[in-house]
Amino acid sequence: MVEIETMSLAQLRTHKSEKFRNCDPDVLPLPVAEMDFAIASPIRETLVKMAMDSDAGYLGSIPELGENLASFAQKKWGWKIETENVFVAADVGVAMVEMARTVVNPGDKILINSPVYHNFYNWVEELKCEVFDAPLHQSELDYSLDFSAIEAGYKAGVKIHFLCSPHNPVGALFTRDELAHLAELAKKYGVAIFSDEVHGPLVYSDSEFVPFLAVSDTAREVGICTTAASKSWNIAGLKSATIVVGSSYWRDRAQTMPKAVHYRASLFGAHAAAVAYSCDEWLEAVLKILDGNRRFLADQLLTKLPQVRYRIPDATYLAWLDLSELRLGDNPAEILLEQGRVSFTPGANFSPKTSQFIRLNFATSEAVISEAIDRVVSVVNRG
Repeated sequence: MVEIETMSLAQLRTHKSEKFRNCDPDVLPLPVAEMDFAIASPIRETLVKMAMDSDAGYLGSIPELGENLASFAQKKWGWKIETENVFVAADVGVAMVEMARTVVNPGDKILINSPVYHNFYNWVEELKCEVFDAPLHQSELDYSLDFSAIEAGYKAGVKIHFLCSPHNPVGALFTRDELAHLAELAKKYGVAIFSDEVHGPLVYSDSEFVPFLAVSDTAREVGICTTAASKSWNIAGLKSATIVVGSSYWRDRAQTMPKAVHYRASLFGAHAAAVAYSCDEWLEAVLKILDGNRRFLADQLLTKLPQVRYRIPDATYLAWLDLSELRLGDNPAEILLEQGRVSFTPGANFSPKTSQFIRLNFATSEAVISEAIDRVVSVVNRG
């Protein structure tokens, strides 16, 4: 059994990443999507050896990344990936944008499903395209795709649908039938589906993740996948991601991207990712901790802040919390930071309509989760 080391706040405050450099020392930081766990030993050993050997040059050919990803995908989801259909990029954002450049022109429409990871908006802006929002259908805190809104966007001339699957921030998964229907709609209207599946490995045992390209021949015809080991193995700063395609058409498109898309990825990151996809036991051990944490958070809220609405997520280590009943003003996250010295991601980052929500990262210790909720309680009691 792999042991997972949860680092102390004292250790974490020595880190150079944004999560800990972007806040004052007295702030409890729970916004940025990185884990407070030590990375897997095989990844560390690979990085240390490369550094000790002064092996820090440019990234060249790395067949083992595609091979290991394919092996992982086959074991985890029964998804067969042909290694010649795997392309390297610096991160998922670069992958989405550079592949999109092979499809869209400035002014074209790209569809999203809000509330959604805030960089989706940034990627559309970088492409000089126009956002078409087909918001998720919401019933209480259950979210699903709104096919009427999606089809309206497709009819309006959308070129690409940026799909977040599993969905960040709401933690929802889409079924095989939903994804198959989406693929058929995309084919009917000539839309490309770009599925960001970076959280795919972070799905709990009581749920099922279905990779878009594993759904059907139609899905492989209309779609691509972008993914990375960054979230699931806690190596986001190493800068490496992959684009996976399922047809010769998309392979040809990928080959028209500038060669620099590959070379701008990190040598350390690509080799760390290749190793990560063989660290199955580490991932399973982390998922057990996260499973406990998502339920511990629910218990904490029920006991201390029953006004807060929270649906335990099916995937990711991100909690989507509705603070409407706390009546903390127009920007609850700002109030909690100023008065409680606890930092969350503001809901408005994901949609203008979700300003009363916050996103909380529970990939940490139970002690930190408990302290975070206590700090929220202190603000509520003060007000």
